[in-house]
Amino acid sequence: MLIVSYDIEDDKLRGRFSRQLTKSGAIRLQYSVYEINNTRRVIENLKLMVEKDFAPKFSGGDSVIIFDIGNADILKFGNAIHRDQDIVFF
Repeated sequence: MLIVSYDIEDDKLRGRFSRQLTKSGAIRLQYSVYEINNTRRVIENLKLMVEKDFAPKFSGGDSVIIFDIGNADILKFGNAIHRDQDIVFF
């Protein structure tokens, strides 16, 4: 099972992302949080779709976080990646 949470600024891209999640069998838990309980193949295809089709189109503040409950893995795309890194200014 996956929990997908997203914050996408562009209305058109956000709508496409939401529709794609629904097509993958996702159930909306909150406005930008979905649960996906499907076959491993569908889940892997969804992860690949986010990485290849959506992540390259993200602006600086956009992010998608995928919590893989079965494997205890967390995948981050867009701005969410940088939240785990320390920023040092000189």
